[in-house]
Amino acid sequence: MLNAPKEQDYGENPLDVRETDQYTEEYVHSFVQKWDDLIDWEGRAEAEGEFFIEELRKHGAKKILDVATGTGFHSVRLMEAGFQVTSADGSPEMLAKAFENARKRGHILRTIFADWRWLNRDVHDLYDAVICLGNSFTHLHSEKDRRKALAEYYATLRHDGILILDQRNYDALLDHQVEPSHNYYYCGDDVSATPEHVDDSLARFRYEFSDGSTYHLNMFPLRKAYTQRLMKEVGFQRVTTYGDFKETYKEGEPDFFIHVAEKRYIEEDEE
Repeated sequence: MLNAPKEQDYGENPLDVRETDQYTEEYVHSFVQKWDDLIDWEGRAEAEGEFFIEELRKHGAKKILDVATGTGFHSVRLMEAGFQVTSADGSPEMLAKAFENARKRGHILRTIFADWRWLNRDVHDLYDAVICLGNSFTHLHSEKDRRKALAEYYATLRHDGILILDQRNYDALLDHQVEPSHNYYYCGDDVSATPEHVDDSLARFRYEFSDGSTYHLNMFPLRKAYTQRLMKEVGFQRVTTYGDFKETYKEGEPDFFIHVAEKRYIEEDEE
């Protein structure tokens, strides 16, 4: 395992830290060990219901690449639902925790340490679906990195594969300064996840735990329409966006958007 820093370090001005590679420094061991408190596996499973399972089955997907495995929540859920799952992440600390979590539940994860920008350098297979969940795509701070990662996802999909990618509703934060709720993704009762700073190129979130410990993540505030446009420009044919797992929603209400991007070539009469 790579040697990880013991404490988060953003330097003298944390608001200046807007680099993709910073995420490897953010997920220090102590933060990763508390990540499941933030998520609350049971609470999140109840909030999500069968959404991702049903969406994958609707598209006939069986072989799944989870590119943002984190501590393993979705990889384990999908394995238990009968999918064949490969789990990738750019944080060795997260992969180690995911493997441990899966083993406690009687599963052995097939894990790959990989940077999305060079995903196919480490992943040598084709998949029915790629999932990038947990607001993970917002760790990419430059458009070049975002385009490269989407192209890598596209390349590892079969000709009729899908990408499922989620993100916070940053439009609401940027335009109305709406506080995110605790209802869907971060369900832990003894944890708060609040935006400390938001501007057009940085969303800095503060995570406070019941033991008094505090951590931060610096992310890029993706607007919904921008993400949809990038997906189509990379080559995805159709993008369907859900708000908090619903197809019909008011723009300012959802905490999260979930994009389902289809690679399958769509004839003009199907548009």
